Amino acid sequence: CLPVSSFHFSPSSAYYWYSSFTIFHALDPWPGASIAGALFYSQLTTYSVRHPSRLIPLSSRLAMLTVLPLIALALAPASLVEAKSSFLTHAHKVAVKHSAGLARDLRMAFGGVLVTQPTTSSNQNVYCVSSNGIGVSVPASNHSSPSSSSPTSTTTGTAAPSSSSVASSPWKAIQNYTGQTFFNGWDFYTSADPTNGNVQYVDQGTAQSAGLIQINSNGNAVMRVETTPQVQSNRQSVRITTQAIFNGALVVMDAAHMPTGCATWPAFWTNGPNWPAGGEIDIIEGVNNYTNNQATIHTNPGCSLPSTSSASLNISGTLVASTDCSASETDNQGCGIRSNLSNSFGSGFNGNGGGVYAMLWDNSGIKVFFFPRGSIPSDISAGAPQPQGWPSPMANFPATDCSPYQFFNNHSAIFDTTLCGDWAGAVWNSTGVPGQDVSCAQQTGFSTCAAFVQASGASFSEAYWEVSSVMIYQTTTS
Repeated sequence: CLPVSSFHFSPSSAYYWYSSFTIFHALDPWPGASIAGALFYSQLTTYSVRHPSRLIPLSSRLAMLTVLPLIALALAPASLVEAKSSFLTHAHKVAVKHSAGLARDLRMAFGGVLVTQPTTSSNQNVYCVSSNGIGVSVPASNHSSPSSSSPTSTTTGTAAPSSSSVASSPWKAIQNYTGQTFFNGWDFYTSADPTNGNVQYVDQGTAQSAGLIQINSNGNAVMRVETTPQVQSNRQSVRITTQAIFNGALVVMDAAHMPTGCATWPAFWTNGPNWPAGGEIDIIEGVNNYTNNQATIHTNPGCSLPSTSSASLNISGTLVASTDCSASETDNQGCGIRSNLSNSFGSGFNGNGGGVYAMLWDNSGIKVFFFPRGSIPSDISAGAPQPQGWPSPMANFPATDCSPYQFFNNHSAIFDTTLCGDWAGAVWNSTGVPGQDVSCAQQTGFSTCAAFVQASGASFSEAYWEVSSVMIYQTTTS
């Protein structure tokens, strides 16, 4: 297929080839001949309008060569028509003789296509010969390429910028949870809360009908706690787990809002089988009115941090307690590192429009990074993460004294929001942690967390996740 406007034949050769194609089509029908003849006729029409005085003598000279033989053949007796084969042979020889002129003209035509053709051709027609030999005219496309998406395994991804503007990354997306299909590929947990919270986790259908989950107008996934004014026992809530299982990964989560307020205990974490044998990595976790996130790992005995010093660990956060990460030896506390940023959790996080958390699990150990909204690296936004160029992590659990593939395996990612339970309920009367200047008992007037949960549905209006995306990346060496 070629655009008509790209042909710039001299009038003599255009006239000759138009007549020749007409003769060939009359004698031995070939769909391309009529199409090609139409192209050359178009050129003659244009030339006749611009140079009418030149076309008449030109056509007179060429008529003897082209049109008159056709008329003579049409009027000839049948016996002469049978000589069609010899005529075609002669016509072929004449065409070969003139092929040099056609080759010159084709070079001119394709020169127009390759050099002078406009970048847009919305008003241009393209003539083609279809597979059945019928000539068709179709509008020319602008040949623009659609944007590509990031690689995914189960869900639709966001478009990634071209490699010309973003450096390539060894980390390739294996899972992409975002937009209208965010909840595809997650299992809804419905068993009793293992942390003894005052919640009843519900299945997806119940969560949808109760308005506990949705994709909002911003395209973000929302997961809420029930806000019925009063309940007789536990409040409905949502806990979801990825069906995807990974060993070694870069998990990147972008959220605009997380649950906050007295009695709340939200977490975004990854977990392996046979807790704590498969290991647990808490990426985001805190309770009540806390404003500073705590990242923690829980393992079998034998995993520990090599130092209590933030400088030695090369982290921006601060070790909370023990360097021992064993769940059994620390009363399930593990080894936690608290962020020094007051916008890394709860109301501070929400007030800043959220941000991005990234958990890197590779041969060097496990790291947790936090980037507040407005300070997110461009490579993350581009879907081509380059963690080696990021600032120091908030938390670092190096492989020095804790082999990342011995103490962690077969992980899934999890969102949940429980209420009260072993942590939020245990510190109901406590203060002294960033964000908790006044105890929840004093703030709410309820002596117990459970009583507050049952009687105060409106207090959980801020107890929701609003998540833009979760991306799970891997490399061949992670």
